[in-house]
Amino acid sequence: MSLALPAVLPRPRYFTVLRRRPLLPLGVIVLLLVLGWAVWPPLFTHFDPLLGVPANALQSPSTAHWFGTDHLGRDLYSRTVYGAGLSLRATLLAVLIALFSGIVLGVLAGFFGGWVDAVLMRLVEVLMAIPALLLAMAVITVLGFGTVNIALAVGLSSVATFARLVRGEVLRWRASTFVEAATACGVGPWTIIVRHILPHASAPVLALAALEFGSAVLSVSALSFLGFGAPPPQPEWGLLVAEGRNYMISAWWYTSLPGLVVAAVVVSANQLARALQQDPGATR
Repeated sequence: MSLALPAVLPRPRYFTVLRRRPLLPLGVIVLLLVLGWAVWPPLFTHFDPLLGVPANALQSPSTAHWFGTDHLGRDLYSRTVYGAGLSLRATLLAVLIALFSGIVLGVLAGFFGGWVDAVLMRLVEVLMAIPALLLAMAVITVLGFGTVNIALAVGLSSVATFARLVRGEVLRWRASTFVEAATACGVGPWTIIVRHILPHASAPVLALAALEFGSAVLSVSALSFLGFGAPPPQPEWGLLVAEGRNYMISAWWYTSLPGLVVAAVVVSANQLARALQQDPGATR
């Protein structure tokens, strides 16, 4: 008895994702490069980001200084590379704060329902009614300036988004057959949440986390631009853009090139988030 082979072999799932989003590999490369900057900056530049040579002030991009120099003669590329550590640490901390807090609120509201759901969702609605940047600025005003406080502020301003998504996913999977069977067998509620509901809800939550990562990069840079982040001469990305705004006519690279790095990271994170949304199975 012969077995008939299919005329066309099924393509792996990632081929479908690449066909729909051909720029996704470039976005992944950008994110990995920036992550390398944050983890091991001396590997990518030999210049000291805090040491300036006044004679080299405001030099245009060249083979010696890829991003040019600033008004104090410091290499702008090295400051951008070293600034990745400060900016990405704040961004990752902000996303983790929002993710963990949102999961806790969403699970409590969606699984237990009743007055718990009513109270927590009213709190979430209050948070969503306040613009994220305004809420972050209010939190910073209370906590004080600094990179860590920026991360806390941005994270708290994003909690509501995660909480609503997690609540919806918990309500969806709580009504599934395997959860009802586990409940009938006497499995405890927290075991059901951890072993059955959260693993199934992880795909959209991780996609949202990737999307919020890009938004957090933008928010952290905006707050740093406004002067709420680390004080000079620390090379945060937003501070680099702010320092160059007075030289936009005579030194276009001062603001443009660090700003392009921020834009590239945001767009790359959005590409990754869209790919995860289109192919939820890639996160499992």
